[in-house]
Amino acid sequence: MKFVVTLMQDEDRVWVAECPSIPGCISQGSTRVEAVENIREAIAACLEVRAERGMPLTVETQQVEVVL
Repeated sequence: MKFVVTLMQDEDRVWVAECPSIPGCISQGSTRVEAVENIREAIAACLEVRAERGMPLTVETQQVEVVL
């Protein structure tokens, strides 16, 4: 499965990774690479828990560009 993940560096210079199609699936790392590795593990864990609880594995998301 492929998932879109967002990455951002917070004010403490920690990289935060989030998978919008899995509510609450967030991780972090001290580097971009570490954050991506950690979110990969978080996605697997979130999918497992959602399956065990009979929840939908993902929710529909869309990416749109907003021009100001």
